[in-house]
Amino acid sequence: MTSSTIERLEITQVHEGVAPGDDAVFVEVHGGGLVGSYGPVSERIGSYAKDTLASAVRGADATDHRDLLERMRATARTTPSDSASWAVGAVDCAGWDLHGHLADGPVTSLLAPTGSQPSVAAYASWLSQDLAKIDDFDRLRRVAAGGWSFTKWGLRRAPRDTSDAAAMHMAQAVERCAQVLGTALAVDAVGTWTPTVAMAFARIVDTTGLCWLEDPLPHHDLDTYELLAATRLPLAVGERAHCDEDPAGLIQYVRPRALTLDVVGCGGLTRALQILAVARAEEIPIYPHGRSLVPGLHLAAAFPDAVPTIEYRLQWEPRRQRLYRLPLQPEHGHIHLPDTPGLGTTPRSTPWPAQR
Repeated sequence: MTSSTIERLEITQVHEGVAPGDDAVFVEVHGGGLVGSYGPVSERIGSYAKDTLASAVRGADATDHRDLLERMRATARTTPSDSASWAVGAVDCAGWDLHGHLADGPVTSLLAPTGSQPSVAAYASWLSQDLAKIDDFDRLRRVAAGGWSFTKWGLRRAPRDTSDAAAMHMAQAVERCAQVLGTALAVDAVGTWTPTVAMAFARIVDTTGLCWLEDPLPHHDLDTYELLAATRLPLAVGERAHCDEDPAGLIQYVRPRALTLDVVGCGGLTRALQILAVARAEEIPIYPHGRSLVPGLHLAAAFPDAVPTIEYRLQWEPRRQRLYRLPLQPEHGHIHLPDTPGLGTTPRSTPWPAQR
């Protein structure tokens, strides 16, 4: 029987076809003559995994995901940071990938042994397109016509605007663009608002055209988020959840309309499963953040009742997919899961064909 013991952790990097500023590092865990991989992540996250977490995971059982997570969390607590949480999540997902290779099946078969969905509905996001500034409505229409569950756009506060003026300007932008599309849309404030702006926006926006407002504040201000969620404003939070953060505070106290969990950033697929249990008990749906598309895809396929759709980032994901041996391509707003062993996050080892 092949051993599932993790023998070592390494990092590797894809060089061909990588644009300046792109993440291109992959975390690898070796065991039983096989390799589990996750990436791409930044060099800083890869270095943390190699320099801080490697000794903690060496000798661990790759199929005992809870033990592997606790080993890493105990080590990361000495230097808590966003990079630490991301590194924990990356190694955790590499462990799931190795487990899939050892079991000779996709990770969804480990998450849902009785069967999972072959494809997952996706929603499209393009956050550099800011609704408060956009004047090319044809671009909105073209994206919305792609068969997606819905679309999500940026909505950043102009720093010089007063709180009331900023809220009014952004509320009008949401209403105008929803009318153009003829359907509701989601917006992401990308942490650029203040509590005053958020509360003013909640008072005046027509929510019939709004799926949700995501991450208006730069930090998880639970008291303000609880006040916002108590209004008629649909609020989405969760992207910044940390591997040591208690999800009950965010889910049970705030009670957002949606939990936009980052499956890697929260500490990995193992941690996401723990958070999913809390969210499901409170009937809060999860919409996985697109930066961790592939593990989020497996989570959605295994638990469609709790994870109705997943984010596909139009600006960034096609470039990230070029780094995988088997890239994923959306079709009519759906993404088919890889049917190969593991997660499907093995980095490509040959140069990408030149573009013509």
